[in-house]
Parts: sequence; structure tokens; C-alpha cells
Amino acid sequence: MPPLFRLAIDEETLTDELYEFVLDPRSTRYQRRVVTELRALAPGVIPVMEMMILDGVEERHHVREYVSAVLGGGDEDRDVFYVT
Repeated sequence: MPPLFRLAIDEETLTDELYEFVLDPRSTRYQRRVVTELRALAPGVIPVMEMMILDGVEERHHVREYVSAVLGGGDEDRDVFYVT
């Protein structure tokens, strides 16, 4: 039976938005659209981004690797998305 719902996620745009969140030194970063949407769809992503801030992540590829991991990027079943 095919799934009832299928989410379309632009991984590159999500990566860009999360990377900008991580690099933004202002407290207003929590007002970004990506934060609002993730709080509804995948609230567990925000604490991971906060940890990246504390860890001093400055390179986009670290955020990209995380996005790929939680969305199941690679050879996994593309109908299954692993988001906390």
C-alpha cells in the first residue's frame, strides 16, 4: 500500500537555512522561518543545531551531513525519513 502522505524536503535549502541559523550570533535566529516550521514537523532538530552552535561549527558540510543523516540520504529507502 502506498503511503498516505509524502513530505517534499529540499535538502539543500534546508541545509542552507540551518547553516545560517548556526552562524547567526543574534538571539533573533529563533525567529527564522526554518525554526518555526521545524518546531512543528521535527522539533528534535533545533537542539542539535544549538549543540552545533556550542561546538563552534563553522563549516556547512557538518550541517549537510546531519541533514542527510536525519532525512535518510543515500541508499536507504527514500520513502522513509528519519527525523527526530
